[in-house]
Amino acid sequence: MGNAVPIRGRHRIGTWARRQEVSLDRRELAAFAEVARSKRVLEDQLTVLRREHDDLRRTMYEAVQVQRKLCGPRFIRRQPFEIASEIFPVSHLSGDFISVFGLDGHLLFAIGDICGKGLSAGMWFTHVVGMVRLHIAALGSPADTLAAINRDLMQTGLEAPLTSLFLARVALSTGEITYCNAGHPPALLFGNHRAAENLHEGGPLLGALTAASFVDGHTTLRPGDTLLAYSDGIVEYRNENGVEFGAEQLLAAAQCWRSSSASSLLFSVLGAVEDYAGNRPREDDMALIVVRRADG
Repeated sequence: MGNAVPIRGRHRIGTWARRQEVSLDRRELAAFAEVARSKRVLEDQLTVLRREHDDLRRTMYEAVQVQRKLCGPRFIRRQPFEIASEIFPVSHLSGDFISVFGLDGHLLFAIGDICGKGLSAGMWFTHVVGMVRLHIAALGSPADTLAAINRDLMQTGLEAPLTSLFLARVALSTGEITYCNAGHPPALLFGNHRAAENLHEGGPLLGALTAASFVDGHTTLRPGDTLLAYSDGIVEYRNENGVEFGAEQLLAAAQCWRSSSASSLLFSVLGAVEDYAGNRPREDDMALIVVRRADG
């Protein structure tokens, strides 16, 4: 009994304990209130981020649609010629581009690759395509056009990205082709009665050399012939063993379907590339254009 706490002592201890409980309850309530406030702030921030993300996705979608429209029609027919084209970006916007249009009895088309991917390359695309249309209408010659574009890019002072570009004009009356290749993979011209021809005449990449010179190449798209122009994303597409598809397999795939329409040949070639790659993901943008002259 000597260790028993006196009644007055027990009362003081009980009062102290109740005060501690009240103090603890207040601290817990304050902590809970702070947690609730932080949660509301985070929820508000998340709502804002979701709204901004949705706005960004909508903006990117609209930009993709604009790019596709500026690339011209996916299919155009000017008897006896057909042109089919398609671009496949790795992300949203493509650094690869295509432009197809008519001018003074000619079909003109350009296929190019702006160094880089995504938004930056996509923004330069509109500038380059605009210059193609402007200069080819004024100068006529693909080589003179690319020389003028190169000068413009070198004079911007904006560190314009390197750009490869194949530009050609096809005379609707004769099938004569005048072209210039600025550092782009050579287009392929083939048919039932001719050996495959690589269209490589031209000059260096655009935006690389101030004093670059360019020359026109000349050939003819005869009845039954097909011209295939492409970006390096197609021939450099690797299979699961890391081996590239390559220009030879591209030509072989195209020749298997050389009697098909331009659209059928285009999608058959793209299908062959995808089948070759298997499950390996694509690492670069792809662009492909098929120009076919029907049999006479």
